[in-house]
Amino acid sequence: MSAQIIDGKAIAQSIKDKLKAEVITLRAAAERAPCLAVVLVGNDPASEVYVGHKKKACAEVGIESRSITLAGDITQAALEQHLKQLNEDPSVDGILLQLPLPAHLNSQSAIDLISPRKDVDGLTPVSQGLLIWRRPAHVSCTPAGIMELVRSTGINLTGKRAVVIGRSVLVGAPVATLLGHAGATVTGVHSKTVNPAAICREADVLVVAAGVKHLVGSEWIKPGAVVIDVGIHRGEDGKLTGDVDFKEVAAKAAWITPVPGGVGPMTIVSLLRNCVSAFKARKP
Repeated sequence: MSAQIIDGKAIAQSIKDKLKAEVITLRAAAERAPCLAVVLVGNDPASEVYVGHKKKACAEVGIESRSITLAGDITQAALEQHLKQLNEDPSVDGILLQLPLPAHLNSQSAIDLISPRKDVDGLTPVSQGLLIWRRPAHVSCTPAGIMELVRSTGINLTGKRAVVIGRSVLVGAPVATLLGHAGATVTGVHSKTVNPAAICREADVLVVAAGVKHLVGSEWIKPGAVVIDVGIHRGEDGKLTGDVDFKEVAAKAAWITPVPGGVGPMTIVSLLRNCVSAFKARKP
């Protein structure tokens, strides 16, 4: 068996094309484009790259992006004041606080201040709570993108066994909720799980968000499974790889995401889609 590649770049581009057309229509009616404000604290190189990718993607679909770059030694109170101002700014539809923050800042306290209406990253407790209740809310970008990738395979999740490795509020917990809402029976695997490989071998859909390079090899895979690799690691040769040993697992799975080019593009396009949704919810 040789797995089919789930092309996140192609799927994301298709969504961006539709968003671009929608934004043209929305802009003509409202006389302004949807606006995303991205708050970057300090000069972390990786964060600067991620913000650059998001700005470029916004430009591709016609979303206005505003970058608010704050000093790395900013106080918690000053950061929170900036977020409050963005909450009150009627020209801003979405707010994204780029993580991680410098160590002296409390990221959860800052995120808690973001208005759920503008929480296009889907990270506030209100957004996550609404997700559990199956009520309208902005869904965290990476989990939303993962679900698009799973749906692209054509698998009917009703009654299927899904396993999620990792339980973070960014990815693991919300994607487990979404898979359950779609009808799957979901099991979570984490660092305290006994015999995780045996549990993963039962999965029709396996989402790997452990943050451990090549944690998952072929012995973890049920033949014919859909495998979504959320991890990203840069090797000494500069090449990117994931939490899954791609070559091994691709020989056993039916579908697999590559790294790069799988989950990453879908995370960004989900952010764009959330921003457009926030704009439509606020416009007269």
